[in-house]
Amino acid sequence: MTFYVENETDHKFRFDIEALATSVGDEILKNEKAEIEPAVNLLVTDASGIREYNKEFRDIDRETDVLSFPNMEFETPGEFDLDYINENSADFTDPDTGEVILGDIIICVERVLSQAKKYGHSVKREFAFLVAHSMLHLCGYDHMTEEEAKIMEEKQEIALAALGITRD
Repeated sequence: MTFYVENETDHKFRFDIEALATSVGDEILKNEKAEIEPAVNLLVTDASGIREYNKEFRDIDRETDVLSFPNMEFETPGEFDLDYINENSADFTDPDTGEVILGDIIICVERVLSQAKKYGHSVKREFAFLVAHSMLHLCGYDHMTEEEAKIMEEKQEIALAALGITRD
């Protein structure tokens, strides 16, 4: 999988955000048994930037930790309809690379830092968690009900544990 990463902040992470996002994304897709070559756009922005995106695209005038913008809809979360994707490749694939464009993720750097501190774990773990969470949204999952939230939480923890990314 490919992550196209843009960090529009001055913050320098102590880890390679593209490599981390790619390993987390690969793990999520492996667990979903997704047989696609996907691409995701990842933007790291600041609090005012994510607030603007949240207002523009969701009509919510406040900052948040992460925004996810899926490129496709799923009848069943995590079940990629390859026939549909192939038949509608102009809508879902990059014509230059052939990659399936899953969607866009926007992460707020201040929230990564503050939530890592709040929850008592590393910045790397928080960043990885937000990528895992967003990847599941791009795969059709949501957390509108308690049951949906529990499914997402389990899938996030399974992926992060497989990568050795713990709360320590």
